[in-house]
Amino acid sequence: MRRTHAKHYRRPGEAQREALSLAWLAEVPDGARIVRVLAEAPYRLDLEYLPPMAAAEGAAEAFGRALARTHAAGASHFGAPPPGWDGPGGIGLAPMSYCSEAGRRWGEFYAAERVLPYARAAAKRGTLEAEDLTDIEAVAARLDNGDFDSPQPGLLAAGQAARLHGDLWTGNVMWIEPAGADREGWTGAALIDPSAHGGHAETDLAMLALFGLAGLGRVLDSYNEVSPLAEGWPERIGLHQLYPLLVHALLFGGSYGAKAGAKARAYL
Repeated sequence: MRRTHAKHYRRPGEAQREALSLAWLAEVPDGARIVRVLAEAPYRLDLEYLPPMAAAEGAAEAFGRALARTHAAGASHFGAPPPGWDGPGGIGLAPMSYCSEAGRRWGEFYAAERVLPYARAAAKRGTLEAEDLTDIEAVAARLDNGDFDSPQPGLLAAGQAARLHGDLWTGNVMWIEPAGADREGWTGAALIDPSAHGGHAETDLAMLALFGLAGLGRVLDSYNEVSPLAEGWPERIGLHQLYPLLVHALLFGGSYGAKAGAKARAYL
């Protein structure tokens, strides 16, 4: 009997949203391998079981190339949900907004939908200090003004939104062995637990850096070979990390709020 992993959900629609997110990411030819949905119920998905393992030789390079192609498949606009979904979004246990309107610049979208809501919610909860909130709001104003707008990686058209996994920390990257000796079509890793939406490709890459993916340098090098990253990408890592840090500040407290404030001050 095939081994499966049952994932259970608390809220109506969450299972359907994740199934649509997985399908959207998985439809990319030669893109990142996505965990397969075997059965769907209102509050449950039965997923293929992916045994945990160390990365095989060349896995980081294969994953970088595949992720570049997934991002390059694009989305209709920044904040776009997976096709077929018109309900609310989420990242972990936190809510996440989608955007219905096209035409927004990345900085406008990122400030209004990915930075300010979590910063203000965390401040209200008491997990983000007032001084940090003030600095983050100042950076958000610069984002909204377009000060940090930058090109997507080379495979994407100018102004196009990338197709993001959206919660791409190291725990959602499952290393997989090649299926055969020739490794044809091998992607190095499979992805689980997405918060898929249209965004900037650098946000997924910055999240990998924030939580310390093994072999990240090789992932980025191979990604850059397939879809060259825009000039100045390393200087924007902290900016893209504001979003996951603020989500963590809201959900978990601890030092995440202070870390978000420190990141923000680098962009004042």
